[in-house]
Amino acid sequence: MTIRDDHDLARDLAEGAGELLLALREKEGFGDPSGLRAEGDAASHRFLMEALARLRPSDSVLSEEATQQERLDPRRLRADRVWIVDPLDGTREFAEEGRSDWAVHVALWERGELVAGAVALPAQGRTLFTGEPPVLPPLRAEARSRIAVSRTRPPEFVRNLAHLVGADLVPIGSAGAKISAVLTGDVEAYVHAGGQYEWDSAAPVAVALASGAHASRIDGSPLTYNQGNPSLPDILVSLPGLASTLLAGIRDLHR
Repeated sequence: MTIRDDHDLARDLAEGAGELLLALREKEGFGDPSGLRAEGDAASHRFLMEALARLRPSDSVLSEEATQQERLDPRRLRADRVWIVDPLDGTREFAEEGRSDWAVHVALWERGELVAGAVALPAQGRTLFTGEPPVLPPLRAEARSRIAVSRTRPPEFVRNLAHLVGADLVPIGSAGAKISAVLTGDVEAYVHAGGQYEWDSAAPVAVALASGAHASRIDGSPLTYNQGNPSLPDILVSLPGLASTLLAGIRDLHR
């Protein structure tokens, strides 16, 4: 595991956790989905926490799998550097044979900003990270835009937004997989307002911003991290040329 800088560390940690999760999938199989989900969450969390304690002992950590007491630890709010991790984003997809739309998120927040991040997509064999941000695809000329949405609970207002702006909805699993799809050209946007937390988006947003993509709340305000309440209920990530159209459409729908 290299530790040349925080970008490389985020990538190495996300990929290391991803390799562990792939091995667990192979070993356990898919006969007990709930057991596989629980074991995957716990094993990846343990790997990331032990690695960060060893490699960045002075930094704080906010993890989805932390206890409520750990999440509310006031030392995190006073820290200059906080790693925000989702050990297994898309547990439902992880436990479904053949699905590759799940991810591992590792991000670093420093003094108010996301400064490094990586999204490993282990079953797709790729990792997007801030050390080498992906080059954004061009907006497709005269083609309907595609908006990534939840497989299981797409917000009704996103259906209305798609109708308003002439877009198609594309169901994808984890938030990390959805935002990665924007950055790699499989869709043009991701819009969500059904409730999320900081760990759901910190790493993919770090990569999106490093790539030059648009990332904000659905009202256009900035996404903020390392807050006392880690709830971050809505998000818009898109290719920059589409952001103004989507934000205008959202405003129209909320009048």
